[in-house]
Amino acid sequence: MPSLPNYTARILTSIEDVEAAQWDHLLPDSHPFLRWDFLRACEGSGSASANTGWTPVHILLENDAKDIIGAAPLYAKTHSRGEYVFDHGWANALERAGGAYYPKLQCSVPFTPATGPRLLAKTPEAKSALLAAMEQLCGSQGFSGAHITFMQAGDRTAARNAGWLERTDRQFHFINQNYKDFDDFLSSLSSRKRKNIRKERRAAQKSLTIKRLSGADLKPEHWDVFFKCYLDTSLRKWGQPYFAREFFAHIHETLADNILLVMAWQDGDPIAAALNFIGSQALYGRNWGTLARVPFLHFELCYYQAIEASIERGLKRVEAGAQGEHKLARGYEPIETCSAHYIHHSGLRAAVDDYLQQERLAVSREIGYLGTHTPYKKET
Repeated sequence: MPSLPNYTARILTSIEDVEAAQWDHLLPDSHPFLRWDFLRACEGSGSASANTGWTPVHILLENDAKDIIGAAPLYAKTHSRGEYVFDHGWANALERAGGAYYPKLQCSVPFTPATGPRLLAKTPEAKSALLAAMEQLCGSQGFSGAHITFMQAGDRTAARNAGWLERTDRQFHFINQNYKDFDDFLSSLSSRKRKNIRKERRAAQKSLTIKRLSGADLKPEHWDVFFKCYLDTSLRKWGQPYFAREFFAHIHETLADNILLVMAWQDGDPIAAALNFIGSQALYGRNWGTLARVPFLHFELCYYQAIEASIERGLKRVEAGAQGEHKLARGYEPIETCSAHYIHHSGLRAAVDDYLQQERLAVSREIGYLGTHTPYKKET
């Protein structure tokens, strides 16, 4: 339990070691993935645990009066899976030099590449203290470093001021320009792209029934179907699913109002589903799967239905997860994402610093290039 000027950092080996109200009070807005209930679902289901290489070591920051004034979702990792910011090359380099990259510290939401708050504190001083606590843990407990992924602007500034290395990448987000409905969105696209999207939607919706389910409309049987779909996709992509079935039972009980499940039926049988989470400003697309092959169904359930739902709910954007340049032609724009890295080994730190300077420039150029290829009408 490191002591910092005017603060004490307490390490929690379970999110249940702090009351839900105390943790959620630190959140700057309604961000579903940082809520106590979501993290408890990850840990309580066994999805994020020592057995899966995600050991909880959350930091709780207290002042001299024992008031909780900061926190950070933190995990001791024995691998780099489920993070979506790839550092396997760094691990290999340190191990070739005779060092050990694992265990490391990961400040993030497990298996969730969505930008959000990470240093849960109201003041820059408390954010700095959280960063210092992570650095002290690396020195005292033998972690090779600490990594904060998918961080917001305020946390990015704090990490930069603390001398952490900055890394950028890009995702594709739909930005809601106060569209009245989906047709209004389509009217902002070039004629060719607009026709293509309509063609894809007609093909995907043919002979299907598609519904968006949230809150009390969600039933356990919907989750049974979704889990089958999720298993199909995750087994093909990663070889094993990140989330256990119990995780979805947890979020059904505690976060149903923050969930939008898009499901498709064919001849009365459910065949596909896409899971989204609802925040105060954004709709977050997370997992999807299908039990049948239908042309363009992935685009319909994951992208077009999400755009339609965000417009109806007055949300500012859709964050559709990692990767996928095919999203560009479907109304999603390139957006920069950011992570910060503290590396304890000075030699590896210097090499990574040099690499990241070049990578940031390449990412910036790529975003600029992709931004010229969006489907929106060009101003003349």
